[in-house]
Amino acid sequence: MTNVTIDVNLRGALEAILMVVDEPVAPADLAAAIGEPEDQVLATLHTLRDEYADASAPRGFELRDVDGRWRMYSSRLYADVVGAFVVDGQSARLSQAALETLAVVAYRQPVTRGQVSQIRGVNVDSVMKTLSARGLITEVGEIGGAVQYGTSTEFLERMGVASLDELPPLAPYLPELSDVDGEAR
Repeated sequence: MTNVTIDVNLRGALEAILMVVDEPVAPADLAAAIGEPEDQVLATLHTLRDEYADASAPRGFELRDVDGRWRMYSSRLYADVVGAFVVDGQSARLSQAALETLAVVAYRQPVTRGQVSQIRGVNVDSVMKTLSARGLITEVGEIGGAVQYGTSTEFLERMGVASLDELPPLAPYLPELSDVDGEAR
């Protein structure tokens, strides 16, 4: 086998796997599944991502790295079309309370339910359960017997960002956690 044949097989194998995964996959997991070295898999992923992003031949999909894990997504160029198709007639939007709660978790994580309640000034138990059920937040630890929450990979995917660093600056408008009593009732 020549390197070109291996490269074509590797590319095809990666594309086939990435078309069927429903969550981003780590390069190490892809390498193990395909039986190729991780560095070669990662280099091929970067090449594919760049080829798919070629503006001279826009595609309906793109390959994204989300927190070090890879997955195919519909292209941001066609977000309006895809959104209209997927949402057509559905109202699965988050409420204002859920959006506010999600923003607090995203910008102040890790954060306890009590801290979120104090920042928002209302009880957030129900909203936190909804966000958790939708896979947007997850338990990330514990402090003094209280569960700490953070955003999930699903949140990053839905926001279309690779990391929390890409979120717009909003944190200056939220109180510091040190100013919030974590023992909210």
